[in-house]
Amino acid sequence: MMPWPVVCGRRHWPCVAEFESHGCGARLREPCRRGVALSRLRAMALPVEKWEAHARRKWASLEPCLQEKLSLAVPLGDTFLLCLPLFQPADEEFLHRLAVTNWVGKDPRAALFYKEEGNKRFQKKEYTAARILYSKAVSHNSPEMSLCYANRSAALFHLGQFEDCLEDIDRAQAQGYPDRLQPKILLRKTECLLLLGRLQEAAGVISKVESKIAMDQSLSSTTRQILLRKVSQLKVKAHEKESSPLSVPEALGKTQKDLEFWEENGKISSASSSVNLNFNSCKGRHLVATKDILPGENLVKEEAFVSVLSPGKSLLLQDSPETTWDTRITNGDLHCHRCFKQLLASVPCGGCSYAKYCSKKCAQLAWEHYHSTECPLGALLLTLGVFSHVALRTVLVAGFAEVSSLVKQFHGDDKELYKTEARGKSLDETLDSTAGMEGLSEKAKSLIPGCEDDGQYQGSYQAVFNLLTHAEKHSPEHKFLCSLSIVAICKKLLDTDLTILSQESCESQSKLRAHVKMSAELSPELKILGEAMLRHMLQLQCNAQAVTAIRESGPHRCRMRAAERRQRLLCQYFFECRCQACLDELGSDVTGIVATRDIFCCSSCHASMQGEDVLRCSSGACTLLVGRDYLLHQLWDLQLQVKTALGLLQDNQPNQAVELLMRCQMDAENFLSAEHMLVGEIEDHLAQGYATLGKWQEAARHLQRSIQIVEARHGPSSVETGHELFKLAQILFNGFAVSEALCTIQRAETVLSVHCGPQNAQVQELQEMRACLLELPRSLLHRVE
Repeated sequence: MMPWPVVCGRRHWPCVAEFESHGCGARLREPCRRGVALSRLRAMALPVEKWEAHARRKWASLEPCLQEKLSLAVPLGDTFLLCLPLFQPADEEFLHRLAVTNWVGKDPRAALFYKEEGNKRFQKKEYTAARILYSKAVSHNSPEMSLCYANRSAALFHLGQFEDCLEDIDRAQAQGYPDRLQPKILLRKTECLLLLGRLQEAAGVISKVESKIAMDQSLSSTTRQILLRKVSQLKVKAHEKESSPLSVPEALGKTQKDLEFWEENGKISSASSSVNLNFNSCKGRHLVATKDILPGENLVKEEAFVSVLSPGKSLLLQDSPETTWDTRITNGDLHCHRCFKQLLASVPCGGCSYAKYCSKKCAQLAWEHYHSTECPLGALLLTLGVFSHVALRTVLVAGFAEVSSLVKQFHGDDKELYKTEARGKSLDETLDSTAGMEGLSEKAKSLIPGCEDDGQYQGSYQAVFNLLTHAEKHSPEHKFLCSLSIVAICKKLLDTDLTILSQESCESQSKLRAHVKMSAELSPELKILGEAMLRHMLQLQCNAQAVTAIRESGPHRCRMRAAERRQRLLCQYFFECRCQACLDELGSDVTGIVATRDIFCCSSCHASMQGEDVLRCSSGACTLLVGRDYLLHQLWDLQLQVKTALGLLQDNQPNQAVELLMRCQMDAENFLSAEHMLVGEIEDHLAQGYATLGKWQEAARHLQRSIQIVEARHGPSSVETGHELFKLAQILFNGFAVSEALCTIQRAETVLSVHCGPQNAQVQELQEMRACLLELPRSLLHRVE
């Protein structure tokens, strides 16, 4: 159903079309419980279009014999070595020109520009925009860094983020905040401490402010009086809090009980005992259920081996001028580049203006594990896309020793992997002949790539390395693009710190770098890294998760037919689904659940109408015949009327909208099935209209009918049903139907927690509503019911 943009009571109806998640990035080996739009992964993860087009032109210009060599499913090491000499200085120069547009260096002029833009937003009381612009300012080295932090602290104060405000005040002072402005920032610090209930600290800061004012002879009498008046006001506030301290509110309601039926798997780390690990050459490693899986049951709880923040789509701030410096906002401005936590007061990287972190700890850990190498490559990595970035970070996190060991183990032609695939059918028959692995010997279990010698499957680099590349299924042009991109990274690594390759001294590393650059050759170590990175880049299409947004239009049997679902799987994962449900649907004459619900009914007896061009009533006692075109015209006309009614609701004309919708409801009953989605939309809009008028009982009645249709279409545990239940909970809450509201809140929270997680905004609001209802006096509860 459509979102409700109107206001009812103190609550806004939420937009249900898309909810941005907090962790945006491409991740290796992290299964996602949510309905993530994976089809967007390749579009945002591959290099910029101009580099892709350049690679295609270069591919087309190659000699046919060389194209044939590269087209063969040769070992990836050979593919990388074949592409290495093809990356010419002209290619490097072209890529450099593209990367300039993603410049991530530091510029004091940019800091000044962003600070001034932030000041303009702050004056307009646009505190969120001001905070982001001040954060962009502190990402550049500037003599005014202390002012940028101080200004951001002011924006954070107005946003109610008092802890972060205090941190920025400390940063401003550490950066040399001007002494003449100290009273102003200390007063802000005092207010934060009072609001946080830290009265003793606040008293100490007040004394410090008074001392500063008394000692500063440069203050004018007017300024001194204003500051002393403010100090006096804060003293009064502190005294009031001491005499009647506010009690800390208890946690709002109980969190929805986590639907975990968790028992650790004996052979697979971080996995539930409800699954077993299987392998065959077609699917690779895969989990097989050992019992029925309940909705919301966790199957895997594991951190990603490596994660990279996707830049995402740029959002231009409203009324932003066209300037030399980018005023657009991306995920890089909104999330920590290591843990993906939402940023309020970012800590910038000391080397580049792009990487931002939620704390000094995250910044330090990122630098130690990978960012010291990535930092000078920032512009190139943004140009080559997230897949290239993840490939590089994977080998950096794993460490050269482990990467080198595994590459040598599978050197050249991936011996062990191809040997496993050569076993092909016999291994498939062995592993697929049972639901699990109980019948296999310990020796057979250890044949699964990525497992340890004892048959244990751990979340390690060895497991990542053994993910299938499907090299023979990728197009030759795609493999060439990936290879050329990885070669570009390896060439760029020659200009960076090569201590990632060995423990040799800095002097030895400098000599090695100079020798390699003079010979225009990559060192053996860089060739090993290049081969591993190419392997990972090809793995990513099938093995990465793009945590972007929850979209309700994803593949699902209630929204999409079997043929389309299978096509999407084949395109993304090179996997043809042969589950019994898909085979049954493909083998039947039924065109899918999507179509069976959207049927016409007889205007006389309300039985379903059947047929092609001319529809006949399915009831034997009725002989009504109607042309399909006539019914489609009626449907089109009804849709236009419903759209008009929705426009009236948006124009704040609920009475006229309800009147029109009631006529639409009567018309729909004459020719549409009771489970038709348009009937549900009419009921939903009627509920919205009555809710706008404050007629909660009528609104609840219509929304309950809408929920019945949504449940019939999508199922009682679907996210669509969850959103409708959320609306109903709000209506019942506003109407003080306490018992019904509490029951509906419980149902909605159960469904939405499974699909969206406990931190979802709707789940949080449901918990607030329940807490409010439970706090009502018992006498009032009985009375309002």
